[in-house]
Amino acid sequence: MKESIKVIIVDDHEIFRNGLRMVINNLNHSKVIAEASNGQEFINLIDKEKPDVVLMDIEMPVMNGIEATRLALEKHPDIKIAALTMFNDDAYIDSMIKSGVKGFLLKNISRKDLDRALISIYNGHAFFSNELWDYFTKKAALENKSPKDKLQLTNREKEILQLLAEGLSNKEIAENLFVSERTIIGHKSNLLAKTNCKNTISLLSYSIKNKLVNI
Repeated sequence: MKESIKVIIVDDHEIFRNGLRMVINNLNHSKVIAEASNGQEFINLIDKEKPDVVLMDIEMPVMNGIEATRLALEKHPDIKIAALTMFNDDAYIDSMIKSGVKGFLLKNISRKDLDRALISIYNGHAFFSNELWDYFTKKAALENKSPKDKLQLTNREKEILQLLAEGLSNKEIAENLFVSERTIIGHKSNLLAKTNCKNTISLLSYSIKNKLVNI
């Protein structure tokens, strides 16, 4: 990676932003180019700044992260936004997924995992903090429903879902399965249609909740 990953932090706690900025600026591949204390401030600066990755708090005054994510992606669909959270709340997680985020990071994420997360999201992969994978798995175990018995997936679709859950990109999945990247994209489109999901991260969330993948 020749250039630094350009990051914007959106969070209403100044001390947290300062600490996160220091950590990111000391990573080998990333640099904070701007900050905002709420969603509206972020929307106001997004036309001027050109971030690669945005770290977005969820609960903020003036405009929350859900609305800010939705508005930002309407204007700049190529921006990669990851949610920052301190809690595991279905309503917030599902709303942020529907808004189009590329990942979920707990605010107590380690420096090593933050570095890995920024690189992964920058390269187009979905990313969840490990604790959230555990959360989805435990939640699925408590639910008395089994859509996988009703959902008809081919063996190849199951393979692709599993590789997506392991963090592989379309290109890497194609290389693993010895097919073209276009073929993988076609299978993913079918999976999105079958599960009624809008994007990769909502597909992963659905797959974990309904025990369609092993993690």
